[in-house]
Amino acid sequence: MFQSRTDNVAYKPEVFKGHDKMKVSVDEEVCIGCGLCEEICPEVFELTGDIAVVKIEEDIPEKLVENSREAAESCPVDAIIVEE
Repeated sequence: MFQSRTDNVAYKPEVFKGHDKMKVSVDEEVCIGCGLCEEICPEVFELTGDIAVVKIEEDIPEKLVENSREAAESCPVDAIIVEE
């Protein structure tokens, strides 16, 4: 029987802090410029004309990872590419 490494321990998110290395980009040919990503995570996304752009080229800071994921998941045309 398969047993995961976490079966016998309580899940503690703080133990996994610092392991969320992530970059995001926007496919400009797909983006419709609705602005939802900017609304969810303005520290990472902004509208330039009719297209969303990523303001951070390096790894997304840990404190912005969850909001960046939420923005990507909320994009109505899946224009946000997440690299982990």
